Parts: sequence; structure tokens; C-alpha cells
Amino acid sequence: MRIIRTFILFICICLPVPASAINVREHILDNGLKLLVLEDHKAPTATFQVWYRVGSRDEQIGKTGLSHLLEHLMFKGTKENGPKTFSQTIQRAGGTDNAFTTHEHTGYFELISSDRISIPLRLEADRMQNLVLTPDGVLSERDVVMEERRLRYDDNPQNLLHEEVSATAFTNHPYRWPVIGWMSDLKTLNPADLIAHYRTYYAPNNAVVIVVGDVDPEAVLTQVRETFGKIPRGPEIKENSITEDMQHGEKRIFVKKEAELPGVIMAFKTPSLKHEDTYALEVLGSILSGGKSSRLHNALVYEKQLALSAWASYENMYRDPYLFLVGGTAAQGREISEVEKALQLEIEKIKNAPPSEYEVKKAKNQIEASFVMEQDSIYMLAKLIGTFEMLGGWQLINTYLEGVRSVTPSDVQRVAKKYLIPETGTTGILVPLRSAKK
Repeated sequence: MRIIRTFILFICICLPVPASAINVREHILDNGLKLLVLEDHKAPTATFQVWYRVGSRDEQIGKTGLSHLLEHLMFKGTKENGPKTFSQTIQRAGGTDNAFTTHEHTGYFELISSDRISIPLRLEADRMQNLVLTPDGVLSERDVVMEERRLRYDDNPQNLLHEEVSATAFTNHPYRWPVIGWMSDLKTLNPADLIAHYRTYYAPNNAVVIVVGDVDPEAVLTQVRETFGKIPRGPEIKENSITEDMQHGEKRIFVKKEAELPGVIMAFKTPSLKHEDTYALEVLGSILSGGKSSRLHNALVYEKQLALSAWASYENMYRDPYLFLVGGTAAQGREISEVEKALQLEIEKIKNAPPSEYEVKKAKNQIEASFVMEQDSIYMLAKLIGTFEMLGGWQLINTYLEGVRSVTPSDVQRVAKKYLIPETGTTGILVPLRSAKK
């Protein structure tokens, strides 16, 4: 059985995976709410999702973390449905629910039997406009988020390094602060700012409802009109357009923290999803870090045994230019300077000579296989639709693989030379400190 699974995985990586265009039904209500519905009758289930066009990029200096904190508070109840009622109602109906916040958007989702889709529909419409927010409630949940931040960043050396690298790489763009917010901002948070954030951004004209699964699109449209259609438009929101200033020289930082081993992250500014170079950068990332046969793992972990891990990641799911990251963790007894030099060497190799046709084909097939197989899950398919919609329109899904398939070895070499430039990059080094605990 293991041999069969391995063979299937090999076929998925080495051969193109056929993909068909998705046929999303789109409607815009009179109050500005956009509805996207995709039928999928493989199983009697459906996912109901509400995406708001607001994330940490829409916050201001001194008020970071509002979007993520509001995500927490959305589960604290309305006048009609008290605290914990939302999740308990979904669970009693046999479903699950959760939420997420990014730099760009905030999303809420339920996965439930398709014949019970009216339940999350009614609950989401209620909390879009009727959330109960009090100063004491806001501050109480703020304390929960502060503890989450301690665990996720302050007590995690690798995450802290990533956070510091991002903060250093950007000068004037909101991408420089973390989605969870700075601890100093959370400590001094004014509940009135959080309430104003909700009143401004949580409105039908700033939201997208996505339904994927075993549903009738016309029936869904009727129910959405009956519930969400009654909610008045919110204030018109001007798009937050920001351009990062040009970087004049390499930036380097050192993070000293209790840790087992040193680490390094190198960040290079790269364009986002809608740019024509996104496809070649995606392939470059896969060639450098697409599995154990990739260049970085093979050179640093397997051959030279310099690192426990070596990786690259092209972060393209952003509205504005973001980062191409390359990093590694030193093996026991090895210096982080050795790891950094080895990473730089692999980058220079791909700049000096284009990758082989085989490497490019393998990388493209890996990307395509992942992209297509992800759509087997109605939740992930809805999330894919939502992500593309937030960043430029869900229709981009139907042209994305075309772009990937068109990438050539010379394209990969070109983007490596164009963007992976040390003089305009940011390098962060994790320097382990000895623990004071015995």
C-alpha cells in the first residue's frame, strides 16, 4: 500500500494535473454585499464563509492588533445570541466553525450539512450588525490575545525572528507590524477604537459571502437576500493604497533569545499575486525548497550537513509587494555564518546559470498538483476563492495555472537576478542565549 501511495505521489509531481475552470455564480445585493456561490455535489455538505475586506494593513501606528482582536470578540455574542451560543449552535447541528485574520482580510467560516446551511447564514448576518461590545468585554478579551502573543511570538524564537525581520524589511508599509499587533499597543488599547473598527469595516458593502458545496445557488441567493439584504450599507471605505519607499542598502538585525540553535532568515522584496513575475517566483521557490530533493535541502542538510533545515518561501498572497524568504537553522556545532554563506551560494548558482528543464518541469508540476488537489476540499476551495477575490478577483484562479505553465528556465534565472539582491535585502540572525532556568 505504501508503494502504491508513493507511486501516485510521484505521478502527481512528475505529470501535469488536468484542471478545469471553476464556475462561480456571482451576485451583488443592493446594500453592496457580494455573494459567490459554487455548486459541488460530491457530498451533502457545504461551507458558509463571510470575508471582510479588513486586516492589519488597515490599522494605524499605535493601534495595531484591532482586526485580530475583533475576530476573537465576534464569538462573544449578540443581543439575540449570547456568549458561546454561536459555536454551540453550529456544533449541535453537526458542524464546525472558526475564523482567521491576515494582513489583508478577516474571514469566518462554518462547515455543515448542506440542508442546514440556513443556520450559519442566520448567525453570521446577526453578528455582522448586532455584536455586543462593551469596554470591559473588549479589555478582557484583549488580555487573552496578549497571552496568545506571548506564546506565539515572545516565547517562540523562530517566530520572533520572522516578526523582527518583517518589521525591519518595511519602512512605511503596515506589513511591518504583525497581524496580532505589538504588545505595547495591546496594553494601551482603547476599547472605543475597537468598537469604531467594527462599525466601520463590518458592513455588507465591505464583505463577501462565499458558499461552496451541495447547494442550490438560487435558493442560497434568496436566503442571503432575506437575511443580509436587510442590513444597511456601512460608510464608504477608501482603499488603503500604500507604496513602500525604496531601500538603499542591506539591513541586518540580530535577535538574542533563549533558543537551542541559531537561525537565519533573508528577506527580499518581491511583487505580489497580480504581477507577471509571480509565476516565475513561485517556481523559483519550489526549485529551492520543494521537498527533500530541492536545492537547499539537498545542499545544506544532506550533502554539507550544515543545517537541520533549509527552506525558501515566496509570499505572494498580498495586495502589495511582500517578501521572498530564504532561511535555515544551523546543525549542532555549526556556525550560523556557514549556513548563511551556503544559502547565498545556492542563490548565486541559480543567478549564474538557469535551472534545468527537468527542475522547472518538476517544480511546475508540484505547484499544479498542490493547487488542484487543494480544491478537493470544499473548505479549501472556498478559501481559495476568497483569497483571490480579496487580492484582485476570484477569476484569477482560472488563469493562475496558465501562468505557472508558461514559466521557462530563463524566467526563473531572470527573477532570481532581479529580486534576490543582497543590497536591498534584510537579514536576521537568531543568536541563542543560555537559559537562566536550571
